[in-house]
Amino acid sequence: MFFQEPELQYEVTVENPDPHFAKLLQQAIGGQEGEMRVALQYMFQAWALPEGYEEYRNLLMETAAEELGHIEMLASAVTKNLRGSPTEMGEEAQETAATAEAMTRQNPRQFLSAGESAMPVDSNGVPFTGGYIAASGNLAGDLYANVMAEATGRTLATRLWEYTDDPGMKDMLSYLIARDTMHQNQWIEALDSLEDPVPVPASFPQEQENQDVNYTFISTRRDQQPDPSYPWTQGESPDGKGQFSYAAEQPGGGEVVAPEPDSITHDEPNRSAQPDE
Repeated sequence: MFFQEPELQYEVTVENPDPHFAKLLQQAIGGQEGEMRVALQYMFQAWALPEGYEEYRNLLMETAAEELGHIEMLASAVTKNLRGSPTEMGEEAQETAATAEAMTRQNPRQFLSAGESAMPVDSNGVPFTGGYIAASGNLAGDLYANVMAEATGRTLATRLWEYTDDPGMKDMLSYLIARDTMHQNQWIEALDSLEDPVPVPASFPQEQENQDVNYTFISTRRDQQPDPSYPWTQGESPDGKGQFSYAAEQPGGGEVVAPEPDSITHDEPNRSAQPDE
């Protein structure tokens, strides 16, 4: 169940409307690093949790609802950057080449399809896709995905902050960057609260996995290299269940030969002679 209030989560102001920046802001709405992704990601993760995980479900849903508010903020920012800007399609300039050229600085569909407003697309106009969403049903795995999502989202927001000189936009982005800081930390804290956050899934019996390579860093270089003595090639593993080691070469074995295809596929090539033995 959802409720809504007719106000923004955080005030959004634009002092110098810029249609090009509106185009860039679309990445923070419908892009792979955007707010649509995390809002839906956290919802679907929450809906998969069984009874007994109420505190995690609440954490995910509270954050998902907050992210919906971020989408609204960004959509407002896009609209304010498009409308009233010196390059909008006003009546007096609609037929001039100068205005047509200026319009290319924004996503044409923001004018043609959305009437100078935000859309559920990225900065290239590519529609949002559910393929961006990570919701595996495994809480630990999903929390790791959430740390990554907030990290890439915060990186995007900082780049947008660096790009704009508009005080209002910098203020809004400063708020979003701060919330990404909190969300990264809360997901890490949630991971730390789990009994076995790694390896994922913790329910699989580790004695069933190959014990020769489960904590071995394997070099894929053609020529054998000495152990570089990095933290991931020696010492105790983070899960406390093994000791890192180093292998200078891959195990190898077997040939890359495909079995004969079924005749109904008609995959047999036409050839006049057999290859040399």
